[in-house]
Order: sequence, then structure tokens, then C-alpha cells
Amino acid sequence: MPDKICIVLSCGTDNPNRSTRAFHLATIAHKEGKEVVVFLLDEGVYLAKKGLIEHVRAATGDVADDLLAYLQAHGVPLLVCTPCAKARRVTEEDLVEGARMATAKELIHLCSESAVLSL
Repeated sequence: MPDKICIVLSCGTDNPNRSTRAFHLATIAHKEGKEVVVFLLDEGVYLAKKGLIEHVRAATGDVADDLLAYLQAHGVPLLVCTPCAKARRVTEEDLVEGARMATAKELIHLCSESAVLSL
């Protein structure tokens, strides 16, 4: 079983179930001792914008903001697709703590060395 997990999320507030599930899976993987990275694409970049994730909740009752807080507290990287963010007018200054802009080249590198979960 791979020790590295890359979770790729392409939806955001438009699909709170899938969005929350990505953060939930990242939390579980981290608690299982895996090296985890979350990569946000397309609408997913909005979740890295300060204040937007606060009201995202899955039908199961899981709260995305609580899960994000766990990931932040444990230094799990939250990577935000640079062109996706720019197209949505999300800037580096808009990002939550622990998030940073990243490129497709970095995503490809991560995926080539990790198990990948895409949501």
C-alpha cells in the first residue's frame, strides 16, 4: 500500500458532499500515517478562499471546515491550481492558512509518486 496519498478535488461549494468527503478522506489517510496532499482544481479552488468553507457540510453531518482545521493543524498541504484560481479571481492573499498556489507540473509529479483519489 502506498505511503503517499494525493487527493484531487475539482468541485467546491457546488457539491458539498464531495467537497467534504475529500477533506474527510484526507483526514483519515493522515490519521492512518499516510503522507497526504490535497490538490484543488476548477471549482475546488474556492474552498481554499478564506471564509468560504465555513458552511460546507455533507449530508452525513461532516463539516468541511472542521476537517480542514485538522489538516491545517497537522501541516497537510493544500495546493491550489494557479490557473484555476486566477480564472476565478482567487489570489494568494485570499488563501487560508496552509494553502498555496501550485501548477499542473507539480500535480503530475505528485500523482506519479502517490496513490490518487479524485473527487
